[in-house]
Amino acid sequence: MRPKLQRLEDMMKANGHVFKYGDNVDTDVIIPARYLNATRGEELAKHCMEDIDKEFVQKVQPGDIIVANKNFGCGSSREHAPLAIKCAGVSCVIAETFARIFYRNAINIGLPIIECPEAAKAVQAGDKIMVDFDSGVITDETTGQSFTGQAFPPFMQEIIAAGGLVNYINLSKKSPASKS
Repeated sequence: MRPKLQRLEDMMKANGHVFKYGDNVDTDVIIPARYLNATRGEELAKHCMEDIDKEFVQKVQPGDIIVANKNFGCGSSREHAPLAIKCAGVSCVIAETFARIFYRNAINIGLPIIECPEAAKAVQAGDKIMVDFDSGVITDETTGQSFTGQAFPPFMQEIIAAGGLVNYINLSKKSPASKS
């Protein structure tokens, strides 16, 4: 039996303004290597995206969304990159495609990501968008356009709702059903 998670009505939704990037945004520009001696997410967040967008950290607001084109998160396999994004306050990353290891690391630390080529191409910087992870629907509230991305299966929603894989496993161990 899966752990019982407290799930708010809007927990599997994201709503925020868009920061838009192109193809091949690698982990070294998400969090430059010179900051990898930091292990706390809050410290990493202070330097998130600074090599590609100097104003990102000053402008990002809790709930904002990153939208990018192909191969977002390519490069090294470090978990620092999705952690920096999550701790900067970003509620979701939408891309045409993600690097495979970034995709896994994002889910493992509880950062929602969704692949949607149409949204990645159409949504513009500054647009306000809403993402429903249950259905995969992305609504650009600025233009009125809607797109359908890849919805999260229930088990991934549970991992994200728990704040990542480690938290999910720890909740499973504490669950009375796991002791039977």
